Amino acid sequence: MPAPRDKLPLLRPVTPPRNLTRATAARIAEDIINGRLQPGARLPTEQRMVAAMGVSRTTVREAVAALRADGLVITRQGAGAFVAPDAPRRPFRLAVEGLPSVEDVLDVMELRASVEVEAAGLAAARATAAARRRVGGALAAIDAAISRGESAIDQDFMFHLTIATATGNPQFGNFLEYLGRFIVPRQTIRVDAHQEAGRLAYLELFQAEHRAIHAAIAAADATGAREAMRLHLANSQVRYRRLVAELQPTRSGTSFAKSGEIGPT
Repeated sequence: MPAPRDKLPLLRPVTPPRNLTRATAARIAEDIINGRLQPGARLPTEQRMVAAMGVSRTTVREAVAALRADGLVITRQGAGAFVAPDAPRRPFRLAVEGLPSVEDVLDVMELRASVEVEAAGLAAARATAAARRRVGGALAAIDAAISRGESAIDQDFMFHLTIATATGNPQFGNFLEYLGRFIVPRQTIRVDAHQEAGRLAYLELFQAEHRAIHAAIAAADATGAREAMRLHLANSQVRYRRLVAELQPTRSGTSFAKSGEIGPT
C-alpha cells in the first residue's frame, strides 16, 4: 500500500504505466535536471523513495541502475547513490516514456520546425530527380491512406523524413528520426465515426499544406519550400493546441487510443 504523498516533497507518486521502472527513473531524473537534487547530493534511501512514489523496492533499484547507466547517478559502496557531479551537463535526450505535458510537446515541435524548415529549403536546392520522386511518392502514400479511411500517421512522418533525406545530409534524417517519436504525447486524439466529415476536412487541410511543400521542392524553389514548411508546421502547432483544448476537458465525441503519435502533422 503506498505511503502518504507528503512523506518526501522531492518525489511524487508514480502512476502505473507500461514500464514502471522507466517512469520511476524519469521522475528522479526530473528532480535532478530541475535542480531539486543537486550534483553530489545523496539520493533518498530506497525506503523513502518506495514510500514517496508508491513503487516496489525492486523498481527503485532498477530505476537507480538505469540512471547510473545514463550517467546521472553514481553509487558508492556502503554509502548509497549520489547525483553525478556533471549530471546537469548530460547529453541532449528526451524522456523515454514520452513528453509529460502539452507545453513540452509544443517545445519539441518548435525545435523540429527549426530543423525541417531548413531541410525543406535544402531539399529544394539539392535534391536529385530520384529524391524528388520519392517525396512525391510519400505525398501520394498519404493520399492513399486517407482514401482507405486511415489517419495516415506513419505516411505523414515518412513524407517529412523523405524531405529530410532529400537534403543529401544524413544528419537531417537522423535528427528527425530521433525526434519523430517524441513530438507528440503517447495518446492519440481520435474523432469518433459520427464526426467523419470533420476528420476528413482536417486531413485534407494538412494535406493541402503538404502539397504546397512538395510543389516548391519539385520546382527547386528553396525559398518557397522553406515558407511552405514554416507555415505547415506553425499551423500544426495551432491545430494541436486547439485539439487538446477542445477534446481533453470533456472527451465528448472523442476516444483516446494508445499509439506513439497524435494525428498527422
